[in-house]
Amino acid sequence: MPDDQLISFKEMCARFDVTPRTLRYYEYIELLTPHKEGRARFYGPREIARMTLILRGRRFGFSLEELRQWLLIYEQKGSREQYEVWLDLAARQLEKLDEQIQDLQSARDELQALRETTVKELNDID
Repeated sequence: MPDDQLISFKEMCARFDVTPRTLRYYEYIELLTPHKEGRARFYGPREIARMTLILRGRRFGFSLEELRQWLLIYEQKGSREQYEVWLDLAARQLEKLDEQIQDLQSARDELQALRETTVKELNDID
């Protein structure tokens, strides 16, 4: 791989706004496999693409293990199977997010009602 396609450990942290600890952990659990020269680590296009997918998946609420398994499917079985698994994962996660949205809306409605009650009580004190 040409050196102009590689970025350093520090550059990888900066590009994705992650801590060195996070990046090392992703390596430890085999989400990322950088090229190593001595103690130095370098990341190519494959690792950059994987990191993009990992962070996007985390934002959507997927566990690191779900993401690791999903990425592994591509290496073992290819794109079609990976897409099929992705559709299933996405459907399940959408259901979870919908439940969280309902829970948050319920909590917001309750807090709004309590606030309005408190405003009325405060006005009655005057």
